[in-house]
Amino acid sequence: MPKKRKVNYPPAKTATKRAPAPQPDPNYERPNLATINLTAGAGRAGFSVGDRVRIEGSGLYSGEIAVIERLSVGVIPSALVRTGSGGTRQVRTIDLTPAVAESTAPAAAAESASAETPAAESSPAE
Repeated sequence: MPKKRKVNYPPAKTATKRAPAPQPDPNYERPNLATINLTAGAGRAGFSVGDRVRIEGSGLYSGEIAVIERLSVGVIPSALVRTGSGGTRQVRTIDLTPAVAESTAPAAAAESASAETPAAESSPAE
């Protein structure tokens, strides 16, 4: 009977030590890093369903006038709003401001114009 041959295994790949991976710069800030507004949890009080508001935050429908359809109370208070174009969005209440009544602005301008007109007519004519 022939003699058994001794088996030679190659060295393990983990046997050699590699150089440590380079450490990232601790001062580097990713450009896509999300920032958290810690004051958003307080929300903004004084809103009710049906109020006209302006969306101040960034994102979809920013700067548009909308109507509050539903208010949600939670860790961060929010509201479901519908814009004049028919789009809906969930918005934090801190990103909402009461909209200026557009219908009263022209009426106030008309009242001030009519108040000035009689004053001009009542001046003595030469």
